[in-house]
Amino acid sequence: MISELYQKAILSLAAEATGAGRLESPDATISLNNPLCGDHVTLDLAVRHGRITALAHDLRACVICQASAAILGKHAVDSNKADIDALVTALEAMLKESGPPPADKWHAYQSLEAVIPHRNRHECVLLPVRATAAAFKEIEEKS
Repeated sequence: MISELYQKAILSLAAEATGAGRLESPDATISLNNPLCGDHVTLDLAVRHGRITALAHDLRACVICQASAAILGKHAVDSNKADIDALVTALEAMLKESGPPPADKWHAYQSLEAVIPHRNRHECVLLPVRATAAAFKEIEEKS
């Protein structure tokens, strides 16, 4: 049942909205859409010496996407491109292969394990993280 997705932990993360807003002078801005559910993420990223110094997101998205973006907003600072790429890989494995949730500073993604049986909601979790990876790629291409 879809209501099992909206557990207290997910609702709390979404309500925190850590990182919500926009950056004044980002190094990259990426907008991505999830056509399956209508989620839209605009993500601003500031990077110095290959590490995130600031991240902000502006969402028109479901609670699951909001929770994922809040986790990212809370823990992304000081991450590099390899960290974000590893996070994408770990989340894909968790969602698609029932692998373990990401560890260390990303452990809050375990709250989104309820999404695993709902394949049509996987992209809701992944969209903010994919936007961050795309922003790193845009920064690399500018250099």
